[in-house]
Amino acid sequence: MRVSAGIAVLLTACCLSPAQSTSKRAVAVDKTNTAPDVKTPADPKSGNDKSLRLSAPATEKLTFDVEWRLIHAGTVVVQTQKSHGDLRLDSAGMVSTLFKIHDVYTSDYEEGFCGTASLMDSMEGKRHHEARVTFDRARNHATYLERDVLKDAVIHSNEVDVPNCVHEIAGALLKLRSMTIDPGQSAQIPMSDGRRSSPVKIEAQEREDVKTAAGAFKTIRYEAFLMNGVIYTRKGKTEIWLTDDARHLPVQIRLRMNFPVGSVTLQLQKEEHL
Repeated sequence: MRVSAGIAVLLTACCLSPAQSTSKRAVAVDKTNTAPDVKTPADPKSGNDKSLRLSAPATEKLTFDVEWRLIHAGTVVVQTQKSHGDLRLDSAGMVSTLFKIHDVYTSDYEEGFCGTASLMDSMEGKRHHEARVTFDRARNHATYLERDVLKDAVIHSNEVDVPNCVHEIAGALLKLRSMTIDPGQSAQIPMSDGRRSSPVKIEAQEREDVKTAAGAFKTIRYEAFLMNGVIYTRKGKTEIWLTDDARHLPVQIRLRMNFPVGSVTLQLQKEEHL
């Protein structure tokens, strides 16, 4: 029944809004890290390409409902600014009664959503862990340190070589929101969680209509090949629905895994601009 901190981040990271999108460089496809079939957005001066991003507010707040096995399992609240994002995942209802979860994930990134640091503060059941990742862009190196807060003990540490601009899970999906990938196309985004580093394939699959509490949306469904030993060792499938418009707003996220987790779905409840 336990949903690990890593899976919690995986489910919620793509909800972050790329507030750097007011920069022309932020909206352009990363030509060095994407597959050749990805279209580069048109010159913003033309004003005709639907892939161009709207200017993001200083802070965007998104609230998501979490559904697990057809029941309300919790809420995710995400807020982002120009170079920093944070999200909170809280279990609810029967899930909270059986296994209470309160996870807080923060990430810092530079232009292009290149990661500099992340921290996962995970309180799940009787456990309280912290996992900190630091990206040293000068050395192309990442370090990972996980601690048991209650025991004041190091659980795991690791170091890995990374590209100069690498994305932690939130920054990678921020990068996806700044790109234009039509159905039938794919891209690769360099990612690391501080333990592994790998290019991750993002595949645009189908245009679909999605209805949530926030409204009805025209979307594109993407699959992010993060699982199965690429970044995360567990077997599973990650699907992301972004609006098929200039905002690329995440309205639905689904993680499909084997028993006992099964499928977990996030749906957008509310969008706020602060």
